[in-house]
Amino acid sequence: MRRRAFISLLGGAATWPLAARAQQSGKLPTIGFLGQSTRLAQSEWVAAFVQRLHEFGWLEGRTVTINYRWAEGREERYAELAAELVRLKVDVIVTSGTPAVIASKRLTSTIPIVFATAVDPVENNLVASLARPDGNVTGLSVQQGDLVGKRIELLREVAPNIHRLAILANVGNAGAALEMGKVQTIVSPLGLQVITSAIRRAEDIAPAFDEFEGQADALYVCGDGLTSAYKTRISTLALKLRLPAIFANREFAEAAGLMSYGPNFPGLYRRAAELVDKILRGTKAAEIPVEQPTKFDLVINLTTAKALGLEVPPTLLARADEVIE
Repeated sequence: MRRRAFISLLGGAATWPLAARAQQSGKLPTIGFLGQSTRLAQSEWVAAFVQRLHEFGWLEGRTVTINYRWAEGREERYAELAAELVRLKVDVIVTSGTPAVIASKRLTSTIPIVFATAVDPVENNLVASLARPDGNVTGLSVQQGDLVGKRIELLREVAPNIHRLAILANVGNAGAALEMGKVQTIVSPLGLQVITSAIRRAEDIAPAFDEFEGQADALYVCGDGLTSAYKTRISTLALKLRLPAIFANREFAEAAGLMSYGPNFPGLYRRAAELVDKILRGTKAAEIPVEQPTKFDLVINLTTAKALGLEVPPTLLARADEVIE
């Protein structure tokens, strides 16, 4: 056998048993993907997830089926969509965000659930502990309390004369509501006046900015599926009111938001795919510790900064993982 052919055969060895097993059973292993927002808004995250599965030999439509459901930023749809996936008897549910995980967990105690991101999962009763999740849920935790202080610090570096901070949060999301409270706790000793706006649906976004107009000089947006689905609208309204704003993930900065600081979401979805691979190969969710990201991206939109009349310190630009011009 030629060396090249032998190497090629080895490369396919990892995928062959998966396809063979699927053919023998007559049914491909099935992943239920419950998205917080829209396919377009999460396209980069989905691509990272699917690509990582591919690297493990899970080829969509050939060795695995993926059933997608999209909540479009409407949390009231989580239970309905999760119920659909449970009825389909998927082998694992992949989702993100505390409300989506809670909705899925209420509907099944047997189907494994992997969250690509969730805020403080122990505090929100998603798992018993990070080291020993127990139950049928595991994934990747974003400890927002550790990130809030850093985001405030970064915002004040760009806009040092902040006196009144607006906070926008979807309070229907337990994680976002928790984050809002932590923002208030952290800025209180700094002498900043806080203006909060609790939203629950897309129709609440414009009225929230009406409340901010003339009352705030900076904005903190708590990340979740609703705000992500409407990131362009939120970023545009912040720019219109000339509010320097900080966000949870890079997609906001790409949509004309001033800056973002948080974990790399495509990276989280790649890691979620690795956890799904373990589960599809027989590992129980209860045996997979919840992980925390170690890499956080700072993205600065220099075009937006100039439009706001802000001069970003060169030292901050040097620390940025990406500068959008």
